[in-house]
Amino acid sequence: MILDKIIKARHMTKTVSATKKLLSERGESNGASMASDVIENYKTLDDDQKNQYFHYLAEKFNPSPTDVLNAAQMYAEAPNADNLVWLMKVAEAPRQELLRRLNRAPGGTSMIIDMRRQLLKALHKKPELKAVDADMQHLLNSWFNPGFLKMHQVDWKSPADILEKIIHHEAVHEIDGWDDLRRRLQPDRRCFAFFHPQLSEEPLIFVEVALLPDIPASITPLVDKKSASVEPHQFKCAIFYSISNCQPGLRGVSMGNFLIKRVAESLKKEFPTLKTFSTLSPIPGFIEWLSSGVGLGSADLKPAIIEKYQQSLNILDLKKISWSERIQAGWHPDTCSPKEREALESLCAIYLMHYSPKRGGNSVAKFHLGNGAKLHRINWAGDLSKKGIKQSAGLMVNYLYDLEKVEDNHERFVNGEVIFSRAVSQLI
Repeated sequence: MILDKIIKARHMTKTVSATKKLLSERGESNGASMASDVIENYKTLDDDQKNQYFHYLAEKFNPSPTDVLNAAQMYAEAPNADNLVWLMKVAEAPRQELLRRLNRAPGGTSMIIDMRRQLLKALHKKPELKAVDADMQHLLNSWFNPGFLKMHQVDWKSPADILEKIIHHEAVHEIDGWDDLRRRLQPDRRCFAFFHPQLSEEPLIFVEVALLPDIPASITPLVDKKSASVEPHQFKCAIFYSISNCQPGLRGVSMGNFLIKRVAESLKKEFPTLKTFSTLSPIPGFIEWLSSGVGLGSADLKPAIIEKYQQSLNILDLKKISWSERIQAGWHPDTCSPKEREALESLCAIYLMHYSPKRGGNSVAKFHLGNGAKLHRINWAGDLSKKGIKQSAGLMVNYLYDLEKVEDNHERFVNGEVIFSRAVSQLI
């Protein structure tokens, strides 16, 4: 036990020492080898020690408050380019230069992603590490600019390790083994993965597509591994039914700008008859939002919407019977009352139209609306799985991509406007 503690302490000491050397002037000239030394020593740390290392980065590699204050005063007195550049320089945490030097080493990019994955696990209990996370995310946003990403189609002939990663990382609709994957790679399906040059064998994001005659309202036929294939002459709609991030350490990094548009343009070249590009998307967080009592978070809504929101909440009366209690009692979309259905559909429309753009709003909605999609249709009983009923009362949503309007829709969403169809607005 004592020997283990000594060995662990030695690992931490060597990691800290290697870090100091990397940030020295000598480290700048011998960066690659010294960065590799940091990486190898970091790998010897256990999870608790890695968190200690993050604390070390948080405490010892902050900008100098005095230098920042002096530079800010200089810029305030003389707001010229030289003073601005100097302010930007002294305000940057030395951690960022450390990460840049680590990134230059073989395996450095993968190492930083892994560091952030570990950091994110600890962050909710250790808010003092937020600055370290912010520095990592800032740099990763630069390094993983969508322009750097390469799109490749994944099919049954793709390398086995890539196929295994698709199975492992599917986060929306679980892939039940190789037979299930085989169905999702049939001629009426497509799967596209995005790669970064520094991680050429590691998919970052993958998109699953179904080629269909119409926009579907239910996920069941799409994920049923025994479902019949659709003939090519019937292909009218490309349905994006699953988008999964394979790298937890890249959470929050904006790689997806117009990602769907790139996939859609590739499909359009292959199948000129395709007219419609849409998703069939889950609504994670909807029931959690209803149950939390967070509300709409805004006073600038029309009185009629606020009134509809309150009326619908009263019909559900989640304070009297919680959602989990309802499920335990056998609640199901097929057997619920018409009033409950109307209330849930109205609340879902309000949630997606008015709450999702806000901080803490629905992440899936933000992704698609931010990519330039339109909120097209809310589908009752779209996902009857236990997960679907628990997170969204079985509701699913279609986001419609009009390739000629995605840039305009994107700009409008950035400015706080959700583009929606008449069918959705009629639910309120």
